[in-house]
Amino acid sequence: METTKLASYDRVTELKAFDETKTGVKGLVDAGVSEVPRIFHHSSLKLSNPKPLSSDFTTIPTFDLGGRVFEDETKRKNVIQGIKEASEKWGFFQVINHGVPLDLLERMKDGVRVS
Repeated sequence: METTKLASYDRVTELKAFDETKTGVKGLVDAGVSEVPRIFHHSSLKLSNPKPLSSDFTTIPTFDLGGRVFEDETKRKNVIQGIKEASEKWGFFQVINHGVPLDLLERMKDGVRVS
């Protein structure tokens, strides 16, 4: 039964549809998606260095840029290293307290959204 599901799955079409929305992952969250879409699933057999999921795999890496993080050289280096590691391990991360107004983020998203 699982083979039938995989055989009928067209990742290229789903990926193209996702790209055409121009809203990215935030658009998925805003739409109320509660599960990671199939286009983001990858078999561990295809990974160059497959590792089993660890217990710390339940929290999305988050980086807080508030508190003048870039005025302290050590904090700055730690944030940069953390973002590098999150990019390599997860492929994405969340940044909070970045100073970009929510209104601007929403207008930007609206500007790229396809009608």
